[in-house]
Amino acid sequence: MQLDIFADSRDVMLRNEVLDALHRRRPGDAREAWQRLAGDFPDDSSLPGLATLIEVLEDGVATPFTGHATLAAACARLNDEVEPVARRLLGDVAGRAWMVPWWRVVAQRAAGVPFRTDVGDHHAAPVWLRAGDWDAARNAVERIVSWRRIPAPLAWMAEARYRADGLEPVWPLLTELAWLSPGRFAGLSQRLADASLDKLLRKFDANFEGSGQTADLAWFPAWVLTDKPAVAPLLREAQPSRQTAPERATRLLLQILSLERQGNQHELVERRKALRDLHAGLYAAYMRTR
Repeated sequence: MQLDIFADSRDVMLRNEVLDALHRRRPGDAREAWQRLAGDFPDDSSLPGLATLIEVLEDGVATPFTGHATLAAACARLNDEVEPVARRLLGDVAGRAWMVPWWRVVAQRAAGVPFRTDVGDHHAAPVWLRAGDWDAARNAVERIVSWRRIPAPLAWMAEARYRADGLEPVWPLLTELAWLSPGRFAGLSQRLADASLDKLLRKFDANFEGSGQTADLAWFPAWVLTDKPAVAPLLREAQPSRQTAPERATRLLLQILSLERQGNQHELVERRKALRDLHAGLYAAYMRTR
C-alpha cells in the first residue's frame, strides 16, 4: 500500500497552522485553524490543549480583581493549567515566553489587592516576578507596610533584587530572611539556583552541627562568616530583626572579625566565650578556621 505523504501529513500541517497563529497571538486565526483540525482529525490528542491556549488569547478581561480569591483562581489557572500546556505544545522556552504577557495582565489586575499575611502569596508582587518584571515587583513590595519585617514580601524583594543585580547586594536581605523564616529562605534559595550560594548551602548541610531540620538555616548567615568572612561587610547591612539566637550569633561573629583585625585580645576572648555559650557547634566551626 503506497503512503500518501500529503494526506498523512495534513494533520501536522493543520496543527502547525494553529501553533503559528498562537505564536503570533492571533485568536481569530488560531480558532479557525483549530476548527479545521478538529473537523478533519477529531481524535487529535493536541486539540484540548490547543483549545485552552486559544481561550486564553480570546479572553480580553482586564478588570481589576475584587479580592484575594479571584486573584488566586487566576494564578492557579495559569500555573496549573495553561503554562504546562504552553510549554508542552510550544516548547519549554517558547512556552514560558508566551506566558509572560498573561502573567503581566494578572499582575496589573492585582494592583489593588492588599497584602494580607494569612494569604501572603496572593499579591501582585509574586505575579510580577512570574512576568519577569523585577522593577514592578520591587515597587509592589515597597507599597507593603513594614515589608522588611514580613517573610513573604521580604523574599519577593530579595528575589527581585537578585534577578536584577545578582547575589552580592542581596546578602543583607537573605540574612534577614534566614532569621525570620528558614523555610522561606530554603524555598527562595532553590528558586534562585545560584551556584555560589548553592555551594555554601551544601557545605553548611554537610558540616553544621544542628538538628538536621530546615530550622537550622536560621544559623546559615552566622556560619557563612566562619567559611567566607569576606561577606562580613555585606552582612553588617542586615537590619535588626527579632534578636533570636541565630541573629545574636551573627552579630557576635561580626564583632569577633572586627576585633581580630584590631588585635583587641581581651574583648576578643570575651566575644569568643559568648559565641561558644550560644552555639558550641558554630564556635567549633569558627575555631577550625583559626
